[in-house]
Amino acid sequence: MNIPWSKMALNTPSSVVRDMLQAAQAPGMISLAGGLPAQSSFPVEAIRDAYHQVFMSGASALQYAETEGFRPLRAKIAERLESKGIPASPDHMLLTTGSQQSIDLVCRILLDPGDRVLVESPTYLAALQVIHSYQAESHGVACDEEGMLPESLEEQLKLHRPKLVYINPTFSNPSGKVWSRARRQQAVDLCRKYGVLILEDDPYGEIRFNPEQLDAPSLAELDAASYEGPTNVIYTSTFSKTVAPGLRTGWILASPDIIKIAARAKQGADLHSSSIDQRALHALLETFDLDGHIRSISKDYAKRMNTMTSLMTEKAWEGISWNSPQGGMFLWLELPEAMSASNLFTYGIQEKVCIVPGDSFYAGTPELNRMRINFTHTDPELLPEAVERMDRAIQRWHASVQSDTAVTL
Repeated sequence: MNIPWSKMALNTPSSVVRDMLQAAQAPGMISLAGGLPAQSSFPVEAIRDAYHQVFMSGASALQYAETEGFRPLRAKIAERLESKGIPASPDHMLLTTGSQQSIDLVCRILLDPGDRVLVESPTYLAALQVIHSYQAESHGVACDEEGMLPESLEEQLKLHRPKLVYINPTFSNPSGKVWSRARRQQAVDLCRKYGVLILEDDPYGEIRFNPEQLDAPSLAELDAASYEGPTNVIYTSTFSKTVAPGLRTGWILASPDIIKIAARAKQGADLHSSSIDQRALHALLETFDLDGHIRSISKDYAKRMNTMTSLMTEKAWEGISWNSPQGGMFLWLELPEAMSASNLFTYGIQEKVCIVPGDSFYAGTPELNRMRINFTHTDPELLPEAVERMDRAIQRWHASVQSDTAVTL
């Protein structure tokens, strides 16, 4: 049968990381590829008790619920956001099936075919996947370690007249960078100047290794403090990295008009996200010390990151460098210019270690000598072996180059 695919289906690329995770399932493989939190960090007993409490409350937990989400949980999230300086109200919030659905809903209600979206270079590849599924164009803005370069952002705003600027400013995926306060304010001001909405994606922002040293207010906070009236920033985050991804609960915080239309779009997608999960999360937050839990996993992740970078430093790989993130879940490696990360991925699979080539994280011309490593999921005891396997993959690449040179000669 000749299936009459929609344009959206034809324009939705497969997720490169998801495809690579299939390779990571091979027996004996050590995966540094996915953006997975440590399973040991999940508060299993507390979550189990929360679900027990929900089921003890009666059958209403199994009924359909309002699209916007369980209001007591929205109120609890708003309370947490307010404590962090982000103006929030449960009436300005929509609960979603993870922040990935938040990105999809925002793109669904804003983008038409041919519309343009500005993104960091590099940026979150699944956001690019969503943007392209709506037949919109993504354009990368030049960045340095402090965030988008203001002159590049303004140039792109003038040139492309985008509908949206997508920003992942705190421990970003894939680069792990943190935007400076100045760059955050400049982005807010420039997008206000040109009348363009910002989608601020903040799934990792609470995983801070040295919280007292980090001056990184959200763009939503800066926008509200700088301008009167409805916010120009659509803010999304999730419990996937701080509690557990299996709960699939995130949220959108935005002006009432945006929440109203996003709720309509969500009704067409799934009516509402799991009400049982939302009620369980609310029960959990009533008694569980989430902030203490986040401090604990942040400390654990910092230790894992330091172990990983120390092991790699000991290898003294010539021409290979990486960042030292202040939080989050990723290392971003720069390889020698001649070394293709895709080739290194192939050699890594042969050595039973899985990494992610960086080319899929770019809206425009990719840097082929970049790769992303996740340091939070692999058991700490396996990190030395993971680095040994990476070393063998790198040696394979050098051997292949020498072999090609010998054949040429």
